[in-house]
Amino acid sequence: MLLALDVGNTQTVAGLFGDEGMVDHWRTTTIRTHTADELALAISGLLGLRGRSLGDIDALVLASGVPQLSVEYAAMSRARLRRPALVVGPGVRTGVVLRVDNPHEVGADRVANAAAAHERYGGPCVVVDFGTAINFDAVGAGGEFVGGAIAPGLQVSVDALRDRAARLQKVELRAPEHAIGTNTDTNMQSGAIFGCAGQVDGLVRRFQTELGGSATVLATGGMSGLVAPHCETVEHVEPFLTLDGLRLIWQRNE
Repeated sequence: MLLALDVGNTQTVAGLFGDEGMVDHWRTTTIRTHTADELALAISGLLGLRGRSLGDIDALVLASGVPQLSVEYAAMSRARLRRPALVVGPGVRTGVVLRVDNPHEVGADRVANAAAAHERYGGPCVVVDFGTAINFDAVGAGGEFVGGAIAPGLQVSVDALRDRAARLQKVELRAPEHAIGTNTDTNMQSGAIFGCAGQVDGLVRRFQTELGGSATVLATGGMSGLVAPHCETVEHVEPFLTLDGLRLIWQRNE
């Protein structure tokens, strides 16, 4: 079986793939100080919840935004799986041409998103990935990554507002019934959810114009289910797009 890991700054998403596709998935907090042994213990615990073990894993593919964890996961794979991990980065066959000023700046998760989005829907397309940051990825007609935009993530924005405004307290992140809030909580919820949706629609429409007038729009990431239903431009919600892209990249390197 193939274990795919999308290691973000805040959360790590794992997917287990068999011949029939993804058979299990988990979302955990990213702990940057974990060693290879601690990562092995954490993954063993997750697998154990489903009656599986590290011995069931044949290969590991990894996209990481945390360099020190890339090293530890690679060490864990060598020690526990007895084979090197495929860490997506320079030199790995992804099938995605990077038509940007500095290809080395493009995160592996964005490359994986581009690969999966084009495989599923063709191009051009736009992927909106709701994570710690909101990544907007523009994919050309031939599947090439042509650039994008990065905006503060939903939770980051709300936390920053609360930290700077003494009278604002923590609120549940959910869409209120109306855009016009009638108390502080619904005011903040409206600004967060509907404001984020408006930002997404505004940027996506600019992307579509620059891509030639139309592009399929996908949403992914941990917050996609919260915001995407309120976006006018999002056509498909694919919560595990990045993991599927990692699976595709692994297949292209076998």
